[in-house]
Amino acid sequence: MNVSKKEEVGTSDGYRISPVDLNSFFEEDEKIYGYQGLKITIWISSISFHAYADITFQSTSDGGKGITDLKSALEKIFGETLLENKNDFLQTFSTENNFISSVVSNEEKLQTKASNGHTTHFNGSSEAAFSDLEVVRLMMSNLAAGHLYSRVVPLVLLLVDGSNPIDVTDPSWELYLLTRKKTDQPANTQHILLGFAALYRFYRYPDGSRLRLSQILVLPPYQHKGYGSYLVEVLSNVAISENVYDLTVEEPQEYFQHVRTSFDVKRLLAFEPAQSAVKSAVLHLKQGKLSKKTQVPRFLPSADVVDKVRKTLKINKKQFLQCWEILIYLGLDPIEKHMEDYVTIICNRVKDDILGKDSETAGKEVIEVPSAHDEETSFVMFRLQNSKAGGIQMDEDQTKTQEQQLQQLVDERIKEVKLIAQKVSHKHV
Repeated sequence: MNVSKKEEVGTSDGYRISPVDLNSFFEEDEKIYGYQGLKITIWISSISFHAYADITFQSTSDGGKGITDLKSALEKIFGETLLENKNDFLQTFSTENNFISSVVSNEEKLQTKASNGHTTHFNGSSEAAFSDLEVVRLMMSNLAAGHLYSRVVPLVLLLVDGSNPIDVTDPSWELYLLTRKKTDQPANTQHILLGFAALYRFYRYPDGSRLRLSQILVLPPYQHKGYGSYLVEVLSNVAISENVYDLTVEEPQEYFQHVRTSFDVKRLLAFEPAQSAVKSAVLHLKQGKLSKKTQVPRFLPSADVVDKVRKTLKINKKQFLQCWEILIYLGLDPIEKHMEDYVTIICNRVKDDILGKDSETAGKEVIEVPSAHDEETSFVMFRLQNSKAGGIQMDEDQTKTQEQQLQQLVDERIKEVKLIAQKVSHKHV
């Protein structure tokens, strides 16, 4: 449960976070032993990010594998934020009431388009709904940044699949905090943490840098309200204003990738070089039945356009190509008339992505050869004379299974394209 005041502890008034699987934190076989009727409720303060575990059970018994030490396992997740005494936890709501405000009060506040006078809309919300937001940047060389991250890292471990804590001793890390200002009295302004992002700044020869987004999390009570898109916009503005080489994302989760791509497509729709390239590709695509051709072109943007997008919008090539297929879809109006050819393009691209590397090695073999050097690293690669490049021999069942898997990937991509197109354009519903 996520709670903002001590009166919510022990009640159902706080925000209930969806149940989280904690098995991976318990022993080597990821199981809890020795308890009957076990229930663990974790209370997390949205003020100080301390935690308290309410553990109840009917009985314990050693069935041969001992009784799991729950306290030790929970400490692996929550560390020093886990308070053993409930009264100590309740007291933090008053003693640490200004924790976030003390961290952000003297730090760099970043400007957004909304604060510069331009209207910004997220999920149907108006600019006014975001007028009390601030994004603050903390360099990890700042002790306050490491202290804050140590408080929120349990939420990262629990809510972001496959995540690991960042190295708070590495000064190349930067924290971006999304906060909301809350004024209880004229002289008392508090900051509520809504979410945060952790970015790593890489050096790029000779005098530049690249930014990689490693972690981003909007806290559960504030999700699906446009704050993620807001934070993505701020990070993109940072990349542009500081003229970094590009902004990349480390292993983005599906939902975040959807948010990111929707935002980038909107920017590309307003970027003239990208739109000129899209119009040219769409015009070419409309000229014939691609599904009837043996060689289907990829309709890729030129290297010049890819470079302009990177230099101006800081969107890297891989992300631009994700957006490119959606831009093509939006340009095919009416889409129903050209849907067959569009699906052919997507299918062709998926096949190249999945089978491209395999086809390059078709018909090749590696054999060991006698050598006076290291025998483990001595070999010869050759292509069989009777082999056919571009294909691997498969039986009928394997071929059918592969075709089904490819079709499933194509269907999933088309579904994703339609969802984002609907989000960014009212014409494609």
